[in-house]
Amino acid sequence: MAGQSPLRGVPGTSLLRGLSASSANRNVNGPAGIMSGMKLHQLRYFAVLAEELHFGRAAERLAITQPPLSSGIKALEEELGVRLFERTSKYVALTPAGHAYLAEVRMVLDHVARAGETARAVAAGLQGRLDIGFTGSMVYRDMPRIVRAFGERAPGIDVQLRELSSSEQIDALLHRQLHAGFINTAAVPPGLLCRPLAADHFVCCLPQGHALAHGASVALPALEQESFVMFARDVAPANHDNVIALFQRAGIHPRTRHAARQWLTVVSLVALGMGVALVPASLAQAGVQGVCFLPIAGLHHPTVGVLAWHEGTDAPALRVFLESAEPFLQSGP
Repeated sequence: MAGQSPLRGVPGTSLLRGLSASSANRNVNGPAGIMSGMKLHQLRYFAVLAEELHFGRAAERLAITQPPLSSGIKALEEELGVRLFERTSKYVALTPAGHAYLAEVRMVLDHVARAGETARAVAAGLQGRLDIGFTGSMVYRDMPRIVRAFGERAPGIDVQLRELSSSEQIDALLHRQLHAGFINTAAVPPGLLCRPLAADHFVCCLPQGHALAHGASVALPALEQESFVMFARDVAPANHDNVIALFQRAGIHPRTRHAARQWLTVVSLVALGMGVALVPASLAQAGVQGVCFLPIAGLHHPTVGVLAWHEGTDAPALRVFLESAEPFLQSGP
């Protein structure tokens, strides 16, 4: 999450450099040296006077009196070493040098104005970049709706989505490599904060031709002799342990035939007839052919899932992201 690169090759940047240069460089040749001692307010004075060509009207627009306007223009001309205005008691006009200078000054003032707008937008969490982690199964939960809601609220934020396992996300969050993550876990380690996602629940995933596939639901004891496709514990311990807890509650010991690292891989292996599985109900939205999803009789066990972030993160965009996610999160800790 590196910061913004400095401006390069932008018209008028020589003037910007001059605004902060030391007055000791006043006689240095080149644009930066010529502009070295000027002040931003002097550029504004010059631009307004160049538009009005009348000291009284220019002073009124600037909400100042004429003496500081006159002295500011005089100081600017002395700094540049050229006359910017021809002025008499009857008229004020730009010199050729003044015309050329005005074009550059307008670009500088425009850059300064945009810089202020950018700073305010970033401070308000409406511009910048946000790095968000997610596990594959979160695509079928509320993550897309949360990201979409945030995008509508803060279209100036560049959202970078990174698919990572739950353990990889936790490590990335702890090392401040992600702003937030959608993680399959019930709790997070010290240093992270989280909110539970809207509840999903486990269902039984069976090959379409399975003998139990045509029932209204499946009882876990009926699966005791089946081979199971399980979620690898090293990838997301909470997912694995949650499924094992369901079996233990039913008093059965599943025979694990295959272990996968993604929920979609689990479902795909079931479709190939490699076993059966207990998976989050939201995976039915994945559209995998050759499988069916049935409720587990007498059981409505929620899957785990949280939106997590580092407790020390103060990125304004993260605050706006969490506000956008609020309607999709459970109220509990």
